[in-house]
Amino acid sequence: MIDVHCHLEQKDYDQDRDSILKNCKKELTAVIISCANPKNFDVTMKLVEENKNFLFATVGIHPEYVKEITEKEQDAFLDIITENREKIVGIGEVGLDYNWVKEEQWQKKQRELFIKFIQFSKELKLPLIVHTREAYEDALTILEHEDARRVLMHMFGAHHLVQKIIENKWYISLNTMILTSKKYKKVARDIPLELVLLETDSPWLGLDKKRNDPTSVKVVAEKIAEIKHVSFEEVDKLTTKHSLEFFQLNLNRAT
Repeated sequence: MIDVHCHLEQKDYDQDRDSILKNCKKELTAVIISCANPKNFDVTMKLVEENKNFLFATVGIHPEYVKEITEKEQDAFLDIITENREKIVGIGEVGLDYNWVKEEQWQKKQRELFIKFIQFSKELKLPLIVHTREAYEDALTILEHEDARRVLMHMFGAHHLVQKIIENKWYISLNTMILTSKKYKKVARDIPLELVLLETDSPWLGLDKKRNDPTSVKVVAEKIAEIKHVSFEEVDKLTTKHSLEFFQLNLNRAT
């Protein structure tokens, strides 16, 4: 199993990150960290360097930070990402979030930044990891207009738009929300297993309100299997296969 979206760089893990990683290596094939703020870039790259061929990184700017990161700082971060292209497996999470940002002028800035990152991901030939909250229609309209192809919709909860995801052959990553949320269960039911990846969004979304970690992809896979009436083994096999292909992960299995 592979957790394609978590945040091991967060301070929540500062006290026991090594033991968390040790457990992850026992249970998982790989883990992908999402660096969603420039201030977390250095620690993310350090973790990837120290855990080669197991930890991988996607890098972007979460839309909720649009007010605090200037355009000059955004462009400088794009330069840093470009310089570290070979150490990065995806661009994200990026996208739109009208829950955290209510003002229209700032939502407009989010859309502009989102388009910039879509074009950037194409330039670098890297897949795009998309966050969208209370902005589903706008996000999909932009993705289609910009002809985005290699797309992963992180924690996508708009059941009524799943068919559009299928038509575009984009992926959806599912997490523990499918254990408790009816709308996420519907998404899991209706998206073909061939377009499903596993994630945790750790340290958030933990069971019983505890801190989450990447090993909880197992319970996500178990729930997907139950919803889709397939075996756990099939979910594990397909999601791992497609994660490796989508992110073009190098696990260096020959050594």
